[in-house]
Amino acid sequence: MALDKILSIGGKPGLYKLLTQTRAGFVGESLLDGKRVTVGLRNNVSVLSEIAIYTLEEEVPLKEVFQKIKEKENGGKTSIGHKEEKIKLEEYFFQVLPNYDEDRVYASDIKKIIQWYNILHDHGIVDFVENDKEEVVADTKVETTADSEEE
Repeated sequence: MALDKILSIGGKPGLYKLLTQTRAGFVGESLLDGKRVTVGLRNNVSVLSEIAIYTLEEEVPLKEVFQKIKEKENGGKTSIGHKEEKIKLEEYFFQVLPNYDEDRVYASDIKKIIQWYNILHDHGIVDFVENDKEEVVADTKVETTADSEEE
């Protein structure tokens, strides 16, 4: 499942899988307990694929941050929990993303990222960047085939 089907809903813990859209919003299923919720358009909802983290140079998509965590942890869960002290969270995140903007990325943001990564890992959603690479390779093959036909 891609990150464009995973949601964070303001005021509700954890992450939600988008099930269907309705006229007044959508229906999501909690990845924590499996309960379904109906969310209206007035709720603050973020799609994980649209979230980015501030660095000193640019904004890095959340999926790339998740991929860096996955590489650091050799595909496993994070070595620290999301309830650790602020200084430990910042030290860990500095190892994952050394150039993150410390003035704009708060400890609460790091907690969410670690918690979300572990939730996704528990549900087997660990292919963060590979899907995009496969699409690029597929597009390249099509272009190459078209070029060879013209010759």
